[in-house]
Amino acid sequence: MTDLIAKTAIDRRLAEILHPVIEGMGFELVRIRLMGGKTKTLQIMAERPDGGIEVDECARISTAVSAVLDVEDPIEDAYTLEVSSPGIDRPLTRLKDFAAWEGYEAKLETTELIDGRRRFKGELAGVEDNDILIEITDDKGEQVTIGLDYDWLSDAKLVLTDELIREMLKARKDAGIVDEDDYDEIETDDGSAREED
Repeated sequence: MTDLIAKTAIDRRLAEILHPVIEGMGFELVRIRLMGGKTKTLQIMAERPDGGIEVDECARISTAVSAVLDVEDPIEDAYTLEVSSPGIDRPLTRLKDFAAWEGYEAKLETTELIDGRRRFKGELAGVEDNDILIEITDDKGEQVTIGLDYDWLSDAKLVLTDELIREMLKARKDAGIVDEDDYDEIETDDGSAREED
């Protein structure tokens, strides 16, 4: 289990317990975090191997995970369980995520300084062995492609862009999840409806 999926010791322990349950149900664990606050929140992000997940599938995972957590009891304090999809501006936690989202903008953060910086923002350019390739703008304002070792990363996620939103909506439409007829008119401030371009 990588630190991108499960960062802290308790996250890794929870992943050890829950990963087989989630995988056994036919889903993949994308990320698990036990977050502090007045009441702790256990956030689990999962998806089908081909991507995506529906609300009823999240509910099924939640029910299964709750049963296992009741038996194992790894969290001492009260907590809220939250099972969700990775979302549009999803975290990138597995090597295959960086290949799958090649061509999209992402923000990457490293554990150590690399050429004087820890944060990199640019277009994902694929994966080569264990290196994440990303096209960034260097100090001279030129576009360069660099490789960051996957093991150096402490955080990575897609950047929410219009292109990414369009692609997600198209994928949902192609899968029959979104019916375009439901969204072909918009209401203007004066109360009239018009066809959307």
